[in-house]
Amino acid sequence: MLRNKTVLVTGSIAGLGYAIAEAFAQQKANVVLHGLEPIEKIQTAVESLRERYGVAVMYSQANLTIVAEIEKMIQDVNSQFSGVDIVVNNAVIRNFATIDTLETTKWDESIAVNLSPAFHTARLTIPHMKKKKWGRIINISSVYGTTATPNRVTYVTTKTALIGLTRSIAMDVAKDGITCNALCPGTVPTPPILERLAGFAKRDGITPAQAERDYISTRHPTGRFVALKSVALFAVFLCGEAGEDITGAILPVDGGWTIE
Repeated sequence: MLRNKTVLVTGSIAGLGYAIAEAFAQQKANVVLHGLEPIEKIQTAVESLRERYGVAVMYSQANLTIVAEIEKMIQDVNSQFSGVDIVVNNAVIRNFATIDTLETTKWDESIAVNLSPAFHTARLTIPHMKKKKWGRIINISSVYGTTATPNRVTYVTTKTALIGLTRSIAMDVAKDGITCNALCPGTVPTPPILERLAGFAKRDGITPAQAERDYISTRHPTGRFVALKSVALFAVFLCGEAGEDITGAILPVDGGWTIE
């Protein structure tokens, strides 16, 4: 069903975004990778997908804080693939500060990266989706889209706002063959998370493995990281036949974190 569909995944040169892109490549979709990493790293990611799955892959280094660059990214994809069929808004930055200590520039940057691009990619791709009477928009929120934690005001706010955006988009396009859903992962072993845990281990004089266990034990009843592939395959599921009537949904993939 996804063969020759075109999927754009923002923030996808590594980590969760790349896992999602790879899951779609396995389904023979055309893939658009996005990120600001050095060109050598981007080219390696592109060639890996091309060689392993035999799909068409392009990339964009659009700065998502600049609307004109988002518009140019979509124009470039439209030129190469005749439109974007699936958008996965995954790009994110994280800041650790309380509201009274956060730099105002960090607040503005978080809104500009974590939230506004999801609005812009939707508004720019929905016209094509409407013409085809088919489209999928997936916003990667977080468990912190439905709860909160100290020292994460920008992350909690933007991930919560993505849920509101998801519901609004879903309502606006409900009769156009387009769905919009939000995935809310728990802790996944992305490079920033692993780097942070390594810092905890060094600070506390424990092994990285122990730092991981300590961190996960207070969050996931499963006692382990949420696998990257678990989130990626859920995204693919939402774009298959079984996902046709799932829209406006806020879907946890969190190892039981939000069990009440």
